[in-house]
Amino acid sequence: MGADVAETCDPKVQPADQPVTQVMVLRALRRVTLPKPKIIIQPPGGKTLVNFETIFHTNAEPFTRVVRLLGHRVTLKITPSSYTWTHGDGTTQTTSDPGVAYRQSLPMSAYVVHEYTDAHVTVRPQVSTTFSARFRVDAGAWRDVSGTVTSEGASVPLRVLEGRPTLVDAG
Repeated sequence: MGADVAETCDPKVQPADQPVTQVMVLRALRRVTLPKPKIIIQPPGGKTLVNFETIFHTNAEPFTRVVRLLGHRVTLKITPSSYTWTHGDGTTQTTSDPGVAYRQSLPMSAYVVHEYTDAHVTVRPQVSTTFSARFRVDAGAWRDVSGTVTSEGASVPLRVLEGRPTLVDAG
């Protein structure tokens, strides 16, 4: 994405003489290679229990890209803004944070969780991350990009099992 993008047909107008528009910046943002989100599931190992709060989280970090538009250096500060969790059982949820890994000190309300209601099935949960951005042209003021872009992660198999109580001799 190092080439200038000239959005003019008038040969008398030099690209650097034209202003960089929101539409141009959004087009450039859509061409940026976005990181693919990876869903992390707890408990680990590709198995969970029916009617059990299964924890989801992902890693997402802001990043910066520089592109050239009409001879100008355009800096994009790209930030994750929402996460859509597709549970694989026909339900989804959207959050503004990427979730967190389990820690004994946190209440369950601190996590992104889902309870599966059907046992003996394999579902394929996945996460999509929506990014918003701010930009500046050359050394100008920062402005919000009018629009977002979304990166969809791969689904992973998750087997939903049923736990059976078993009496054991503790002594």
